[in-house]
Amino acid sequence: MPADLFVDTNILVYAHDRDAGRKHARARALVESAWREDSWPHVSVQVLQELFVNLHRKGLTVPEARATVADYAQWPVVQNTVALIDGAADEMTRWRLSFWDSLILAAARSAGASVIWSEDLSDTQDYDGIHVENPLA
Repeated sequence: MPADLFVDTNILVYAHDRDAGRKHARARALVESAWREDSWPHVSVQVLQELFVNLHRKGLTVPEARATVADYAQWPVVQNTVALIDGAADEMTRWRLSFWDSLILAAARSAGASVIWSEDLSDTQDYDGIHVENPLA
């Protein structure tokens, strides 16, 4: 597992979605492995927000979703700032991504990550030093 890893929302959602079959098993194994590392992966406030919404939508109570988000908030968290929005706008223009995907990319860049685990961004794509991997593929 790369020491400079950023994890996108969908990996965390699948780790908790027992109805996701093979993706659940794989994502759960990845997340459990990440917890055992000396250096935990990065997430962003956006990732934690999306995680909360998706877990609640899939049936977790507010306290359950809140507790799960609190667990992941122990990992290094990139905060939403005006500078991050500005960075996302640059990524959006350069790579022609949606704003939300650009915000993930800007957060990963801000964290110094060289790898993003994501199912949404293009697998194997390199964004000027940040490589996207879909570990569920």
